[in-house]
Amino acid sequence: MEAGVSVWVGRVLSALFVLFMLGASVAPKLMGMPVAEETLTGLGWPPGNAFWIGVVEFALVVLYLIPQTSVLGAVLFMGLLGGAMATHVRVDSPLFSHTLFGLYLGLIMWGGLWLRDEKLRTVFPWRGS
Repeated sequence: MEAGVSVWVGRVLSALFVLFMLGASVAPKLMGMPVAEETLTGLGWPPGNAFWIGVVEFALVVLYLIPQTSVLGAVLFMGLLGGAMATHVRVDSPLFSHTLFGLYLGLIMWGGLWLRDEKLRTVFPWRGS
């Protein structure tokens, strides 16, 4: 894939990840929408945690968007997504639709970053046959 094309594909993947996180996860938590608190309490989290998890998610989105801190943001995001996956394992959620959803998000997040960051591609090169 040509360098310019891969950068643009990476930007699109990163934008999709960021828009999904802001719209489907961060906004409901920061706006105090009942669905956010209900979802977390249904997963076994004590009431009152939704807002603060939203604050952390928003901070990680900001880190991911800043080129100088994007890798740090992605690493920290994987910790958060891993915790979400562990929560789903603990409550025996469906595997492909719920438990592995954090993995799907992580692949989109890292794929977007890898495609748009030449330095990251040199650290983790794609090796063909």
